[in-house]
Amino acid sequence: MSRVFWNGNTAAAHAVRLARVQVIAAYPITPQTHCVETLAKFVNDGDMDAQMVKVESEHSAMSACAGAASVGARTFTASCSQGLALMCEVLYFTSGMRFPVVMGVANRTLSVPVNIWADHQDTLVNRDSGWLQLYASTVQEVHDLMVCAFRIAEHAQVALPIMVAYDGFILSHASEPVVPVTQEQADALLPPAGPGNRPILDPANPLQFGEVLFPDAYPDFEYKKHRALADSLSIIQETLDDFERLTGRRHQPVQTEGCEDADVVILGIGSMMATARHTGRYLRARGEKVGIATLHSFRPFPEAAVREAVAGASVVCVLDRDIGYGTSGMVFPDVTRTLYPLDERPRALNFVIGTGGKDITPATLERCLELARTGPPDQQVFWPDARGPAEGLPVVQAPAAEVI
Repeated sequence: MSRVFWNGNTAAAHAVRLARVQVIAAYPITPQTHCVETLAKFVNDGDMDAQMVKVESEHSAMSACAGAASVGARTFTASCSQGLALMCEVLYFTSGMRFPVVMGVANRTLSVPVNIWADHQDTLVNRDSGWLQLYASTVQEVHDLMVCAFRIAEHAQVALPIMVAYDGFILSHASEPVVPVTQEQADALLPPAGPGNRPILDPANPLQFGEVLFPDAYPDFEYKKHRALADSLSIIQETLDDFERLTGRRHQPVQTEGCEDADVVILGIGSMMATARHTGRYLRARGEKVGIATLHSFRPFPEAAVREAVAGASVVCVLDRDIGYGTSGMVFPDVTRTLYPLDERPRALNFVIGTGGKDITPATLERCLELARTGPPDQQVFWPDARGPAEGLPVVQAPAAEVI
């Protein structure tokens, strides 16, 4: 199929249409709004046989999706930032009920200070809510991963909700060439919309959901949910392999470039990794052995693939477009936990960059690599694009912001 010129919101909406979603419930919030506006137009124009549910808040949007999923409908919503925070209670409800809702998140930072630009604070504070999390670094990946998400979430061994995250404005509003998935390809990849074999609410076959679970049995339930999420990595891989066979496009839980002989590996999530790949090629041309590892799957965390990606490196630079206040970025602990059992492991350094939508340029990444070489040997966490008494401040010494 010939290429089109789509932004991330449009690419996401077309993926949802191709998945033959039956129920959409969403509340508009910048920069996600264009996605659900496009879906509303599809429904209004008869291009989708779906019910568009108008709700009064993001909390209600997720509640409506959970209700639709409970009777077996294929469901979708979209949100970000404060809206995702308002949904938080229902995120846990949805995963606890094992409802395979799919959500697009156009990543946007959380207030205050008020900011509508991209970072990963909104999704990463919900990294342990029982949802799978996939991250796109290009508009093509937004489209492709969104199609794949429905098969992954609805797989009998998973039966958990999934969010596909893409950076607000950088991907949601910026247009790139995209090769769309065809309807035939989507139908070949995805099961028919509907409940499949999972239990649903049905008056003809009454069931009870959401029971009180006493302490003696509660750990059993939590372990099963944990195992389903951790083991979903094999289903993600299987789905991505089938997607490649259908479309010729290869996506992996950890996408690597130049890691085979790299001395330094840059690892992270989101659109900044497209910049990292460009920078890595430039540095390679200068003779520097730099590898790039892009995490497309953050939950489940692909431990074996991360270990393989950094196996020969002396340093791994973990990029975080977020901050776990008082500690480090939120991707960093999963990387260090993954590497800790190894007898030989690279030095792991954390670079908190691009929060609040600050531009991440090749110069930003070159500064990270410079700090990896010259920074204090006892320092793990650096803020290379924050202004203060010195660049590369430890988290605990970040300067006070100027109040205007």
